Amino acid sequence: MDNLLTPYSAAIEALFARTTSGTKFGLERTQEILARLGSPHEKLFTIHVAGTNGKGSVVAAVEALLNAPGRKIGRYTSPHLIDFRERITVDLEPIPEQAVLEFLEKWIPAAEEMGATFFELTTALAFDWFARQEVDIAVIETGLGGRLDSTNVLTPRVATVTSIGLDHTDLLGDTLEAIAREKAGIFKKGVPAVIGESAPEIRSLLVKYAKKAGAGPVVVIDDEYRISDVEVAETGTSFALAKKSGHQTVITPLIGAFQARNTAIAIATVAALGRKYRPTRPQISAKLTQLFLPGRYQRYGKFIFDVAHNPDSARAVAESIRALNPPAPRTALVAVLADKDWKGIIRALAPAVDRFVFTNAPSAPPERRWDPGEAQAFAKSEGLESQLEPDIDTALDGAQKSGKTVLVTGSFHTVGEVMSRLQVSPFAA
Repeated sequence: MDNLLTPYSAAIEALFARTTSGTKFGLERTQEILARLGSPHEKLFTIHVAGTNGKGSVVAAVEALLNAPGRKIGRYTSPHLIDFRERITVDLEPIPEQAVLEFLEKWIPAAEEMGATFFELTTALAFDWFARQEVDIAVIETGLGGRLDSTNVLTPRVATVTSIGLDHTDLLGDTLEAIAREKAGIFKKGVPAVIGESAPEIRSLLVKYAKKAGAGPVVVIDDEYRISDVEVAETGTSFALAKKSGHQTVITPLIGAFQARNTAIAIATVAALGRKYRPTRPQISAKLTQLFLPGRYQRYGKFIFDVAHNPDSARAVAESIRALNPPAPRTALVAVLADKDWKGIIRALAPAVDRFVFTNAPSAPPERRWDPGEAQAFAKSEGLESQLEPDIDTALDGAQKSGKTVLVTGSFHTVGEVMSRLQVSPFAA
């Protein structure tokens, strides 16, 4: 593999730099690339998952629940923490460097010619790889939104929307209603729709959009399931899940009270595929033990890694910290992208940590880098103890010395940078 590292790295660099940067909505370019590839997406049996928060957890849980002898499962997620290949896996194995290299060498010129974006070309690569590997099921996470997201060229077997929150408001709309409309764009005629949103008004909107699209059946988590007795421990989260047909205790290795709902959404998604795919009650917790999802309340020594990048997800991390009470003092090492609600994130984290260290994530796109000095000034105005250290290595060193627990959060870039420096693998062991 070492002899491929340089050409592979160069190809990835070209993918980032030479395909159009930024976001372009619309399916035309993705459809054109896929058509040139022989329409591999049309050969795939897929589950499609959208939502503001919880997508990654639901995708990972669905993958674990579907795991069975002789069944090959693809997973497409974004963004990655350290290695681009995290985005595209088959049975938890990342796509080989050689496969990425050969695809990019062949298709980057065509992508440039049609003005395709990084995400559009990556989506084509994923669908092509899954088709070549003859996966039995591919679990696909939207990149941004739903209706005009590159992945929405699919006609899936189940379409799931996890939750709606105010994120990417510059692209998806600045109201929950507008964002719900975009996410609901993955619902398709005759395809089961699973709705995990907890807020009644937004949930009703999603149901309306699902019915308008002709989706069916429409499965609403709060109508079908009752979650109770949620207990959060260092080893995972347990809860009671009741349905008309009976109740059971479910245990997931993912940490956080909110993971009970994410797990219920995953169970409902798999159930919507039909009896052939539905695990028995005793099998559910056993299958979930295989679940692997880096960067979601992931413990590593004194570190907690969490990719929370909006106030809702930051609030969830803070609740988990308060529930588990890791050793104090607790330092939050934070770098957020400039277009996120970083003030809301800081406020959400404040009750759970003793001090902040604000820094930069070198891998963040230059046009989206925040000003950590501005964040420190804001923290000071809120009466929070904080330190400014723009260099991430110095910031990491200081955070380790000052805290018995170090929360690394704010973005995938931030978590990935620190995991890389500490040599924590983003892949399942």
